[in-house]
Amino acid sequence: MNDAVRWGVVGCGWVARDHVAPAMRAAGARLLVACDRDPAAATALGPEALATTDLDALLDQRDVEAVYVATPTDSHPDLVAAVAKAGLPVLCEKPLAATVTDARRLVAAAGGTLAGTAFDQRFHPAHRLVAAHVTGGDLGTVTAVRITYGCWLPPDWSPDGRPHDNWRVDPARSGGGALADLAPHGVDLVGALLGDDLTSLAVLTQRRVHPYPVDDGAVLAGVTAGGVLVSAHVSFNTAEQLPRRRLEIVGTRAQLVAVDTMGQTAGGSLRRLDAATGVVTELPFDTRTSPFTAQLRAFGAAVRGADWPWPLARDLRLHELLHTVGGA
Repeated sequence: MNDAVRWGVVGCGWVARDHVAPAMRAAGARLLVACDRDPAAATALGPEALATTDLDALLDQRDVEAVYVATPTDSHPDLVAAVAKAGLPVLCEKPLAATVTDARRLVAAAGGTLAGTAFDQRFHPAHRLVAAHVTGGDLGTVTAVRITYGCWLPPDWSPDGRPHDNWRVDPARSGGGALADLAPHGVDLVGALLGDDLTSLAVLTQRRVHPYPVDDGAVLAGVTAGGVLVSAHVSFNTAEQLPRRRLEIVGTRAQLVAVDTMGQTAGGSLRRLDAATGVVTELPFDTRTSPFTAQLRAFGAAVRGADWPWPLARDLRLHELLHTVGGA
């Protein structure tokens, strides 16, 4: 019997086209329906999927078992509510919503439905190895987490050089700039790696390079419930050729340094620096599996009855923490 989870996708932009749909195939799932206001975008997800502009047409497909929402942030609450009302599990792109009020509305609408936020960084193989080293005590007492996560996002940015709706720089649709779009990954990842979520946070933002009405850079400083200090720099103003993706976990016995693992693709590197000897060791991990593929496998397993350990209530608490200090 074929146990492949059968998916529908709502929102067929570049994330769905370049990452979600390929990850579904790699995960052994089936993409049944692709829904977008633009028929060409829906068709671009692949010939195996029914392309439609009608959400009801997707929700009425009896074979669809789960829905991935990959639309602009401001549309998440209404779409998640519609999917949950149809009784289908839903995996929704981060961040939850453009405002705290809408994020609370989304979580309330999801109710008891299996629902998750698509924080793919939780599932990067290097990050799962980091979490195992932390849990196993290899680092000793963890004292700090440091994150750098940047990109270059000018006002007219396009993923493929064609005209593109760059909604990420529209405050009403995105909820902010680099802070709202990139910082949630780090805020979530800290808890995923340490099993210890941030409870306090301070933020400074800048609008220094790009002429749009949202921040193009931000720095964050916070502390977890267990006392681990966290610092992060996120940016829409870091040139592509510069180093811009780095994760450090500092402990009393060792430090882990991951380079080019923060992002949407497979690969990168992970090193262990021994605190007693200074010896640097390259740590091998699966460099072929993308975080999207691993995420879809995990959520697909939850659709089949496995545990999904990241409830929306927890994601909402972190969303509230970030947006309250960020002024959104």
